[in-house]
Amino acid sequence: MTDLAVAEVSGRAERLARWTSGYRPQPGVPDEFMDSAGRPKGGWPRLLDRLGALSETQIAARFTSAERHIRDTGISYRIYGDRREHAWPLGSLPLVVEHADWQALGAGIIQRASLMEAILADVYGAGRLVEEGLLPAAVVAGSPEFMRPMVHVAPPGGRFLKFYAADITRGRDGRWRVLADRTQSPSGPGYALENRMVLTRAFPDIHTDLHVERLATFFQAFRDGLAVGAQRSDPRICLLTSGPFSSTYVEQAALARYLGLLLVEGDDLVMQDGALHIRTVSGLKRADVLWRRIDSDYVDPLELNPASRLGVPGLVEALRNGSLVVGNMPGSGFLESGALAAYLPGIAQKLLGTELALTGPRTWWCGDPDSLAYVRDNLDGLTLRPVATPPKGAARDAIMGPHALGAERDRVVAALRDRPFDYVAQEAAPLSTMPAWERTPGGLRLTPRPFVLRVFAAATADGGWRVMPGGFCRISERPDVEPIEMRAGIKSADVWVLSDTPVEAVSLMQQGAPRVRRIAGHLPSRAADNLFWFGRYVERAEAVIRLVVAHLGSVGGAVIADMAGDAKAPTALRIRALLDEWGAIAAPDMPTAELAQEALSGREAYGSALSHSLSARANAASLRERLSGEAWRTLADLRDVLDLDPKRDLAEAQLLALAERALGHIAALSGLAQENMNRTAGWHFVDLGRRIERAINTCACATQFAGDTATAEDLGVMLSLCDSHVSFGARYMQGVALEPVRDMVLLDPFNPRSVAFQVEAIERHLADLPALRVDGLPEPHRRIAAKLGAEFATGEASDFDGAALARLENAFEGLADAIATRYFPNGPHAMRPEKLMGLA
Repeated sequence: MTDLAVAEVSGRAERLARWTSGYRPQPGVPDEFMDSAGRPKGGWPRLLDRLGALSETQIAARFTSAERHIRDTGISYRIYGDRREHAWPLGSLPLVVEHADWQALGAGIIQRASLMEAILADVYGAGRLVEEGLLPAAVVAGSPEFMRPMVHVAPPGGRFLKFYAADITRGRDGRWRVLADRTQSPSGPGYALENRMVLTRAFPDIHTDLHVERLATFFQAFRDGLAVGAQRSDPRICLLTSGPFSSTYVEQAALARYLGLLLVEGDDLVMQDGALHIRTVSGLKRADVLWRRIDSDYVDPLELNPASRLGVPGLVEALRNGSLVVGNMPGSGFLESGALAAYLPGIAQKLLGTELALTGPRTWWCGDPDSLAYVRDNLDGLTLRPVATPPKGAARDAIMGPHALGAERDRVVAALRDRPFDYVAQEAAPLSTMPAWERTPGGLRLTPRPFVLRVFAAATADGGWRVMPGGFCRISERPDVEPIEMRAGIKSADVWVLSDTPVEAVSLMQQGAPRVRRIAGHLPSRAADNLFWFGRYVERAEAVIRLVVAHLGSVGGAVIADMAGDAKAPTALRIRALLDEWGAIAAPDMPTAELAQEALSGREAYGSALSHSLSARANAASLRERLSGEAWRTLADLRDVLDLDPKRDLAEAQLLALAERALGHIAALSGLAQENMNRTAGWHFVDLGRRIERAINTCACATQFAGDTATAEDLGVMLSLCDSHVSFGARYMQGVALEPVRDMVLLDPFNPRSVAFQVEAIERHLADLPALRVDGLPEPHRRIAAKLGAEFATGEASDFDGAALARLENAFEGLADAIATRYFPNGPHAMRPEKLMGLA
């Protein structure tokens, strides 16, 4: 062995010894990493051996790369009630489980999922469990998740549950134990997928060497299972979300993109002729399958929760007549009742004829007199929890641990006296722990941290279940905090199931051989609305930035005479007036550098470039399933450039450099739209938004800088704002003059910045979009565009004075409104497809 090889082996051994030397699981707490002799167990030695081949600098560099990828692709989550997005907190180590252990766990998950399906079939069907005394009627009828309108509604396809999840941990006996069943609308599979993609990107060699099982076949089986029961052979499958302010919206968008589902909100859907339809720019289109990610009672305000603004009136009727498949069926959240756990052993014996392989902590429902007496006698050794899952955002202080003291104990004792049926008691048991990195002055080391693992099972097309060979793991950064939900101090971890043999590299795209298609698909009206405004906000940001660049004195690399440094020059005053009119600055008499910084990055100014970029990002957040990673990265870069510290005073030269960098990012966005977006309806609406906004802004700028009394400096700024200096100089050698400038920025069909060019593009887009009228007559928005096109095609530069430009600016605003009326969600006032009658 060479000296270099000896040094490498020695360095690896030293690192492994240092990483594990301080690892001390708490007494009595089960640990995934170390056995009773203090040695790494299971698959952990294999992982550590591969990690040990890397220096800590290399490991840190890979972690940094993973964090940058999370930032660039916008992987995030929200805490309920917080409008801010938080970067996804992915831990640096996966949870490692060996294949044999996972196989046993998977068998228990499938058994438990089958039991849950059978319970729902009985509760909403024959009701034998209540009749035979295996389940108290009060547990069923008293649950807020029991949906009475769903009684005797047979689920299309015969399955109440399309997706099941269980939160588990390791017990002291070494067996997995179930902490909670998740059947309402289990979250986490999308984050599990994102975790895998990020960690595989950071450690591709280790992921391959350890034979980590792949996730693609699970998701394909889930998608196939969703379609079972649909009336059409090629069903349209939708994912119903509450919208971009959902705490897991990023996950939902990732799942929709990965599985090829249509991401919809309640406003996108409508019932017609007993079936669910999607509002699209082509009219109403049938929806066959709905994977809901909102709570049961919100899906139908007509029959369930009348306060809901998230669902679709009449949706339950589609379930009754069998025209819609929903996973999971409304009312399936009843299985998450804490009281049900107390009766599961007996129910399993009745329905399955065997004991549960995966059990949870022993549970007592305090609504039962004998159980209540036991709980009161043993309160100091039990954990007390509410029967129903606390509402989102509600404090979890209703959970009382053993040996509670003072006011907390008095409160719970009083609750047991007044409303005992609202509580369950469970045996107290600590969560198991797994290793997490901790930075110390001496380098990295491993430390035990509590975790909860969520495992997923999908109903398959053949009537069985498929367990994901991985999961969604939450790990606490503190040993005394339970990672029950994602919040500050909780991280996520990937879950690696290690196979004994090499694993075939598969992806969802390799599953099956679909028919060749060249169908553009149907664009939901809400998505069209967001795409349209995404284009408009990006264009508004560019217009503001170009005004700032002009005010700072840079025009094509040259300085405008008499303007740089003279904030009171007539041209400078016009720029300030326009920035003030657009809401980009607080006042037009600010010092130049302060004004430029405010216009670029003012958070309080609704018209600043930063505000417009954030608005574009908000629209993009509703389109995550439609935007590429490159587009999201460019948006993030644009935000970072414009998001300046208000306490930091920058010089004019620094602000000019930042503005030019921002223009570069906007140009990149434009290039991505032109080169990367398919020429479907979505691209048309993005470009329509930009073209209309550019026409409006150019008319506004021409009113200021190309009026009848415009000076040479004014005309220079006008050319700068339209990025037309080079073209003008190549065409005209005599210098700037009013009519040539007007012609170039307003009427020149060859100039991609002119208004005439925008009008031609607008007319082409509208011609390619679907029409609702079938009589051959143009719809209102196309009439407006045609009139504008004729005016710019036949007009002369001298015709476009201030009054004409103001009129045209309003006409373009009217065109935008007409497009919105035709294509975007308008509730009962939305335009409907026509049926032409009486044709000869």
